[in-house]
Amino acid sequence: MRILTIGGTRFSGRALTGMALEGGHHVTVFHRGGGRGGGAEDPWPDAEHVHGDRAEGFDPLSGRSFDAVVDFCGYVPREVRASTAAFADTGRYVFVSSLSAHRDDARSGATEDDDIHQPPFPESEEITEDTYGPLKVACEEVVRDAFGDRAAVVRPGLIAGPHDPTDRFTYWVRRVAAGGEILAPAPPDYDVQWIDARDLAAFVLLLVERSAGGTFSVVGPPVPIERLLTACRDASGGEAELTWVPRSFLEEHRVEPWSELPLWIPEYPAFNSFDASRARSAGLRVRAVEATVADTLAWDRDREQGWPMAAGLAPERERTLLADWHAA
Repeated sequence: MRILTIGGTRFSGRALTGMALEGGHHVTVFHRGGGRGGGAEDPWPDAEHVHGDRAEGFDPLSGRSFDAVVDFCGYVPREVRASTAAFADTGRYVFVSSLSAHRDDARSGATEDDDIHQPPFPESEEITEDTYGPLKVACEEVVRDAFGDRAAVVRPGLIAGPHDPTDRFTYWVRRVAAGGEILAPAPPDYDVQWIDARDLAAFVLLLVERSAGGTFSVVGPPVPIERLLTACRDASGGEAELTWVPRSFLEEHRVEPWSELPLWIPEYPAFNSFDASRARSAGLRVRAVEATVADTLAWDRDREQGWPMAAGLAPERERTLLADWHAA
């Protein structure tokens, strides 16, 4: 198949490009080139790389036809409308959205049919914590309007694994490997949820190969955070000591959920309990927690020494919080 990826050098896009090439497909990657050390360089010389900015149009691909388009970087409706128009004759358009399409007050165990953000959508194209989800929903509508049953919408949860530019999952892997006393959000059975970038990519490729349409929540099963942190300790062989600190203390000390303590977002329990049954029935397979942890650790250790974390508690902040907790 002739597959065009819009984006495709970073994280799950990087993984899909490699898998598609290994599967014998011809892959054209439309992207801006360059990027941060999290993995935005051109990693696949066997793919066709066409450099350009979607905001400026798709003239470099004028006159080209593809069997499928996979859109990894659609964030505002105007730009997605331009890409769906440019490739209107394509057999399949797969849009990578987000579980943030759902309302913050979604119920635990929410499925694809639960409430999502509704119009009016933001008139601004500025992507913020408040506009990200509604803009993704608006983009989904553009894709469905243009492609109908030839559209597939994939909503991943937090994406984890090697080449993660956000470091949200990697923070825990590196921090536990470093050892010492670690501030962990109580209770130990607090569920967290993610999808390995490679499992997401494999599922997207499966949809392309099967010409399957529909909307899919793509995330692994909920996992107690203690299991995640134990897997991190086992993978590194370190001597980390977990200190479980309750939500009340963390809120009193203004610890930011998700950014300072990645995966922890107690105000919105649904965001670690989505039901991915539909995707599993369509072929989604997820690897073990321990496999994602081990591979992330190996990748992180190969990065530039001392590469700064893009998420998580700063060391000084963690030490201060722990001291305050023990004093209390």
